[in-house]
Amino acid sequence: AAEQGHSAAQNNIGRIYEKGEGVPQDYSRAMNWYLKAADQENATSQFNIAILYTRGLGVPQDYSQAMHWYLKAADQGDSHSQYGIGFLYSHGQGVPQDYVQAMTWYLKAAKRGHARAHYSIGCMYVAGHGVPQDYSQAAGWYLKAAEYGKADAQYNIGELLEKGQGVPQDFTKAKEWYQKAANQGSSKAKKSLEALERKENSIQPQPSAQKSTKKQGILHRLLN
Repeated sequence: AAEQGHSAAQNNIGRIYEKGEGVPQDYSRAMNWYLKAADQENATSQFNIAILYTRGLGVPQDYSQAMHWYLKAADQGDSHSQYGIGFLYSHGQGVPQDYVQAMTWYLKAAKRGHARAHYSIGCMYVAGHGVPQDYSQAAGWYLKAAEYGKADAQYNIGELLEKGQGVPQDFTKAKEWYQKAANQGSSKAKKSLEALERKENSIQPQPSAQKSTKKQGILHRLLN
């Protein structure tokens, strides 16, 4: 099928060579097959070519070429490429750094359900890059990314809750989000969870079980 010019088959062969699945890993051959498919406007192959240029696999690293191929795929609605364009603009790779353009492309990818784009938009709001700094907006975007199971987003939600940035300060909920991220192997979430528990213990001395229970009851009413 690939020899007959079927772009999906050509892309699949490229993927096999890129990953070394049943054949010796060969990025140059992967690129050749991706190019065959990309010439037929196969968006997945165009994205794959951009990735090889971004990482310098089988070709010299070239962010300008990566942008060229990302744009081709993005024009066909490929969300991964839309995110890739946003990333290059955000980091000034292959193009002058432009946070407004980065946000524009992240939003396009997010509309198509790209989880990492939701997370990156949250980061842009925290940093005030391309948009006014807005922790409430950041929290909203992190929540969307967290719904896709992104551990980094779960951690950042915990951090906002711990600090009371954009959301009411809530140590209990912060610990819940840190725990979610820690369950996915986030070492920084585990450290933050332990640190927050130590902080709570130092803030709330518990001389007796009775007083401790009473304090927890008050805390529960305040937080709910």
